Amino acid sequence: MSSSSPSTKPLREAPTDLAAITAQLTTITLPHFTSDDAWTIGTSLRARIRTLFPGSATVINITAANSDTLLFHCTTSPGVNLDNDTWVSRKRATVKRWGVSSWYMHHKMGGREDEFQRKYMLGDRAGQYAIHGGGVPVRVEGVEGVVGVIVVSGLKQHEDHQVVIEALEEFIEGHRGS
Repeated sequence: MSSSSPSTKPLREAPTDLAAITAQLTTITLPHFTSDDAWTIGTSLRARIRTLFPGSATVINITAANSDTLLFHCTTSPGVNLDNDTWVSRKRATVKRWGVSSWYMHHKMGGREDEFQRKYMLGDRAGQYAIHGGGVPVRVEGVEGVVGVIVVSGLKQHEDHQVVIEALEEFIEGHRGS
């Protein structure tokens, strides 16, 4: 999908059980991930969100995992505020610490923030993490671990998650055989 012709296909339903979320995450390993790839994925996400959710105040953020180097950051329309960037930071921290999507962590903990804080002994640091959908790890074939993090914040959490997944699937499909 190019940013000039975004897909108008509705988002698929985001899975809600851990096995299905895990299976979904295993299908989005990229063939490569560069700053140019982050730009392609980011602009694709922006175009798709603007098409499917017109007027939504959404932030898209893509960083390298090991350094937090900012590779892409934009809004989809007016209306975002500092709170969106706080959510981005918290979702990114969750992905980096546990190596899974923030949607996965939401369902692992049954959405219970208090249980999440207790289980991982986060104490006063609990506010640094978010177990709400929208943070997704970037993995690359032949590379161990998470190399990047893509975060969407501003839609409903299942939409934040699923729009990233579908953008990554589309990126992979567009690079088959390359």
